[in-house]
Amino acid sequence: MIDELKTFITVCRHGTFAAAGERIGLTQSAVSSQIKRLEESLGFALFDRTGRSATLNAAGETTLARAEEICTLYARLGDLPDDATNRGLLRIGAIASAQPTLVARALARLRQSLPLLRVHVSPGVSMRLMDDLDAGSIDAAVMIRPPFGLLPDLAWRPLVQEPYVLIVPADVAGKNWRTLLQEQPFLRYDRASFGGRMVERFLRREGLQVSDSIEVDEISGLIHMAAKGLGVGLVPLVEAHLPLPPGVRTLSLGAHTFHREVGLLQRKPRASPPVVAQLALCLQEAVRSSRTGRPKKA
Repeated sequence: MIDELKTFITVCRHGTFAAAGERIGLTQSAVSSQIKRLEESLGFALFDRTGRSATLNAAGETTLARAEEICTLYARLGDLPDDATNRGLLRIGAIASAQPTLVARALARLRQSLPLLRVHVSPGVSMRLMDDLDAGSIDAAVMIRPPFGLLPDLAWRPLVQEPYVLIVPADVAGKNWRTLLQEQPFLRYDRASFGGRMVERFLRREGLQVSDSIEVDEISGLIHMAAKGLGVGLVPLVEAHLPLPPGVRTLSLGAHTFHREVGLLQRKPRASPPVVAQLALCLQEAVRSSRTGRPKKA
């Protein structure tokens, strides 16, 4: 029944059976069958059906809130009881560039207050982490802010603003970033990622034509390719990748600089484990300590 409830929630969030099927990898007919089984089990209809359209009815709205609560509780079955919170399990998703810096400092602080807490950190790109949080397989995600609106049951906490710069092979002359972008081979930040979409929007906004050479999702890969003389690229200036390798230099975009925002995505407090609030505080302290250069006591 959990699968049917998850499918029901996905239909409500994405509007149609077809859209829900695309989201969870099922055909429209399979989604329809799951919803029908759920309605038969409950003994009432969840949608008012007119022709090919289906609209959530009053009973469906009530059931949706209960289904979300049930799925949240189901996802937390692996946690230990509340009287042993400090011995429980915290499941975090984190983009690769945040793990050795921001996340590591935050977990060091969290461990001081909850020494017996078990933590599992799952790597992934931001879109995947958002899906994992939506599915209940993680409790929170340190990721890039999505370039679109969030679902109403999710909350965003901004942490770091990272400016984009142009990375250039050290032996390539020139200080005009616009000219270099248009004349040199372009190392592209993968367009399927949130950060790569920001690069694409910037190029379109500035009316820049580039000669795509290599497309990679990893920022470190782009930096090292530039160091090998393979081209220029637009990447965020990330703490984890500093100092840059000797074969690469950076150029500021000046007044045209754009940023990616890294933050914590979680469910609203009523549906989120209490320890996530503590993690958020530790992340904020980790950001402050990196700005001052002096570690603070938790």
